This record gives sequence, structure tokens and C-alpha cells, in this order.
Amino acid sequence: MGEESQASDGKVVLKRKITLFNGVGIIIGTIIGSGIFISPTGVFKYTGSVGASLIIWLASGLLSTLGALCYAELGTSITRSGGDYAYIYTAFGPLPAFLRMWIALLIIRPTTQAIVALTFGHYVVKPFFPECNPPELAVKLLAAVCLCVLTAINCISVRWTMRIQDVFTSSKLLALIVIIISGIYYICIGHTENFEGAFEGKFSAGNIALAFYSGLFAFGGWNYLNFVTEELQDPYKNLPRAIWIAMPMVTIIYVMANLAYFAVVTKTEMISSAAVAVV
Repeated sequence: MGEESQASDGKVVLKRKITLFNGVGIIIGTIIGSGIFISPTGVFKYTGSVGASLIIWLASGLLSTLGALCYAELGTSITRSGGDYAYIYTAFGPLPAFLRMWIALLIIRPTTQAIVALTFGHYVVKPFFPECNPPELAVKLLAAVCLCVLTAINCISVRWTMRIQDVFTSSKLLALIVIIISGIYYICIGHTENFEGAFEGKFSAGNIALAFYSGLFAFGGWNYLNFVTEELQDPYKNLPRAIWIAMPMVTIIYVMANLAYFAVVTKTEMISSAAVAVV
């Protein structure tokens, strides 16, 4: 990505090298991350029932798909890379676009990466403290080290950055596959006691909103393909197609992962643990 060529009118344009398959991979790889390993606790905490939690996950996937399709309309109307920046620039001018990008680079993205790093730190440290929560300082120190190391690698070598990204993307997908298969096995051998009274619990508008907040956090990244629209082959067809393929796949994976969590982990363990995948 990012290769340039000279157009006939003298303008520099990006080469369209991203295929439909690549686009689907970008969406899935960006969305599936720390969210599916930490958000299930938040969703279940605020719904209080297995059935309502699964509905929240399905609804979050539907809402994210609708948002992605709206962005697909923007992406096929304004075929410039840059995502939010390009659309706001076209609609409102350079100042609002600059402010949006400034907020994203200095506030939104760093805080998101901090959450991802803390999640990684928690999952690495948790096995050493199986009977209690790991020390907060140890988790934060490991998260800080990870951020510093990855930042340094990004500055030194793009090739090594891509290799590390491939390794971690494969690892998280493999982890989800193992979790889903384990959950299906538990259900098949008769461990369905955690699904009894699936819709028992007290619901309120505030708690449902907080549950959606946790669920939608796990779907963050559905708009990332729009940042490289100029490099996507035939964006008028492939941008919406990539969304229609990727979003249902992610939603199914997330729902299956949550079914696996509920099959193996008790409700008390689900609420009390921040690292539900290692309980």
C-alpha cells in the first residue's frame, strides 16, 4: 500500500493494488482485536442474562454493518483516501477536517492503543496469578513496554512491523478458533447449565445503553477500509462487497465466541474477571 504513480494530467495518484480479498482482510483484521476478549464481561455485566447478551452482540453487529454501509456510500461518492478527514474536508472545509484528524491522532487513537496494550498485559500476567487478579502495576508496566517497543519497531522498519502484525493477527484468530471449538465441544457433551434462565435479569435503558457501548467497542474498525479507498481496485463494487462479506463474518465469530464463553465460564466468573478468555 502507499505506492504512487504519475497520472496523465501530472497529478500523483496511488496505485490500486488492494483486491476484494485484501479489503475483507483489512476489515476483519482491524475489527477483531482486544474487544472480543474484554467486552463480553461488560456486556454481560449490564444485561445480567445470557440471552440478552447474545442479542446485544447481534444488534451491535447489525448497527456496525449499517454504519459501514453508510461509509461505503461516502467512499464510493468521494473516492479519496483518508476516511473521515476526506469526507469532512469535502463537506466542511480544511479546518474541521484538520481538527477531526488532530483529535483522532492525539486523543482517540492513543487511548484506544492504551486499552489494547492493557488488555495484552492483563492476559500475559493473569496466568501467573490464577487465584486472584494480577497486580495493576505489573499490567501497566508491561503495557507501557509493549507500546514503546512497538513504536520503536514502527519507526525502524515497516517490514518488521508487518511481520509482527501478521503474527499477532494469526494468533488472535487462532485463539478465537480454539475458544469456539472448546465451547462447541462443551455444549455437545451436555454442559448447558449456564444457559438455563437465559433471559432472567433486570433491564433498564441505562444498562442496555452501557451494554451496547461495550459491544460496539469490540466492532471498532469497520470504517478502516475507507482510509485506503484510492488504493482499492474498483471501489464502487469492492468497497460495499468487502463490507457485506466481512461484517457478517465478524458478527458470527463474536456470537460464537460468546456462546463458548458462556458454555465454559460461570456467570459469576464472567462478571468478576477482566480476562474472561483465560478463566
